[in-house]
Amino acid sequence: MKKVLIICYYWPPAGGPGVQRWLKFVTYLNKFGIEPTVYIPENPNYPIIDEDLVNEVPKDITVLKFPIKEPYSAAKFISKKKTKTISKGIIDAKNKSIINSLLLFVRGNFFIPDARVAWVKPSVTYLENYLKDNPQDAIITTGPPHSLHLIGQKLQKTIGVKWIADFRDPWTTIHYHKSLQLLKISANKHKRLEREVLNSADHIIVTSPTTKREFKQITTKPISVITNGFEPDNIKQQILSSKFTLAHIGSLLTERNPINLWRVLAEMCQEDKCFATDLQLIFAGAISEEVVNSIKEYGLSTRAVYKGYVSHTEAKIFQRTSQVLLLLEIDSPETKAIIPGKLFEYLQANRPIVALGPKGSDINNILKTTNTGVFISSNEEENIKAIITKHYKAYKADNLVLNNTNISAYTRETLTENLAKLINDVTLK
Repeated sequence: MKKVLIICYYWPPAGGPGVQRWLKFVTYLNKFGIEPTVYIPENPNYPIIDEDLVNEVPKDITVLKFPIKEPYSAAKFISKKKTKTISKGIIDAKNKSIINSLLLFVRGNFFIPDARVAWVKPSVTYLENYLKDNPQDAIITTGPPHSLHLIGQKLQKTIGVKWIADFRDPWTTIHYHKSLQLLKISANKHKRLEREVLNSADHIIVTSPTTKREFKQITTKPISVITNGFEPDNIKQQILSSKFTLAHIGSLLTERNPINLWRVLAEMCQEDKCFATDLQLIFAGAISEEVVNSIKEYGLSTRAVYKGYVSHTEAKIFQRTSQVLLLLEIDSPETKAIIPGKLFEYLQANRPIVALGPKGSDINNILKTTNTGVFISSNEEENIKAIITKHYKAYKADNLVLNNTNISAYTRETLTENLAKLINDVTLK
């Protein structure tokens, strides 16, 4: 059995899709002849906690922990009021404040590639000693935070171990990179580090075809696409909501505020009193104050239900009881490569998906090949209205059903099998 050391930041009790990717890979790797060991920070700063995920960590997995120093104590103090509102599911985000602007500047220019960079050097020292006594066939780093790739790069150089770099999101082309207010020297350093990592790793994993195309312009190293996925569960069939529910599961922050969708729904409510009576909007997850205000502005507040942050299990139940699932992405070219983790759980929910985002998004192909929904560019109001109308008519006829196909390609076990084959290929070279 081959041995692999996985270096990651997000691990239970952290919540969100980032932690679930490697939690599930680790769960199934043994089945395919790979013995994983996980290395994580001992005292991380997780923005979301989901204690349910702790119970999903395999009991026989070795988890190594080492302390990390993070420059977040000051930021925590500044954002105490913000944290209180997050717990209620409403985020009061004053993005243009002087303090936030200063924090972004410091984050972007003094902590490169990110605020976990101070963990790199002590981790390399710790892992060099560990690997001498516990040899591994390969190491895998997963980012963001992309500073973890620097750990892999240094271990590859000092020990000669095979190294696979997993990019859950892009690096310098991620949508928020521009908001870091980078000085030219800082932007160049990001680019240089990205280029060095991509040209040093023995193999690169990405989660979308667009990111693969972007990286192929920087490196000739082999790149594989292994998307996120879903875990088949034993949740019983749920009774659908009696209302025409459009549900968004997960955080919905200001950048993804679908103004055109609210406008369309408001127009449909004015045109059809029955639709206005039947419509219900459900939000499970943190939602920004700007989004709440937009919903209010378009007269939809009385039809909106804000559940706040819910557990993973509760989220799955909301997915199954809603008539239609909303997938909302930032309408920007930089987000074409982003395939939200919630999409894959939506597939299993077997409810029609309406996805809005940038033209050319990688989401579109997945929806088409699985027959699970439609993708519409955020500014195409006529098409948005047409698909909502179609689903509403089916709902009124008690015929809003879905026959998905090929979703088994996105189960966590199938994806882990693909990962195991990749690991075997890399270690045989």
